Amino acid sequence: MIEIEVWSDIVCPWCYIGKRRLERALAGFEGAVSIQWRSFQLDPSTPVGDSRPLDESLAVRKGLSPDQVHGMFAHVTGVAAQEGLAFDFGRARTANTLDAHRLLHFAKAHGRQAELKERLLHAYFTEGADVSDHATLAALAGATGLDEVAAKQALTDGTYAADVEADIAQARAYGVSGVPFFVFNQRIGVSGAQPVEVFEQALRQSSLTVLRAPAGSAEASSGECTDDSCAI
Repeated sequence: MIEIEVWSDIVCPWCYIGKRRLERALAGFEGAVSIQWRSFQLDPSTPVGDSRPLDESLAVRKGLSPDQVHGMFAHVTGVAAQEGLAFDFGRARTANTLDAHRLLHFAKAHGRQAELKERLLHAYFTEGADVSDHATLAALAGATGLDEVAAKQALTDGTYAADVEADIAQARAYGVSGVPFFVFNQRIGVSGAQPVEVFEQALRQSSLTVLRAPAGSAEASSGECTDDSCAI
């Protein structure tokens, strides 16, 4: 069994693109694989309730002109289209994603994390959903087969906040500064929405290694890197 952990954020377009590329690599892989979606916030300082149009927010935070922002959107939209994704940045809103990540841990506890991850990404990038709003999040959870009432209660109670922080702390320990970041069998790291071939290579390499290689072993401590991945 190959264990893949993916650090990503709901409002990260390259995370959605990287997800699709990983899925394409997995479609041609015959081994057993499990995937865990780990939490990461690109901008945890985003005020809760800040739901401005994304282009306006980015222009202010990054010091960019509207033309620059729209040019960035056009480029990413084109790349996403090649992966079968229909991004609509004109509908996207700024959002603090802490609660969305907490809900993903709720979904994991109920065996529906993969379904909710996909639903959240699609809702944000295609439908313009406010992924910080509790009612919206609970409805999206319900659409994936989760108990909507229980999901909303978990959001209200602040449940799973510690799990989100643990994911982020692990990302810091790995030296992750951006997402998506993929870890195969806790040994091979792939940073960014790499081409499908890179994920295929990581899968092949992982199928030849042992999960949780003993500390101090040659494989665990080599620290060797290639252009595509690094041992962690």
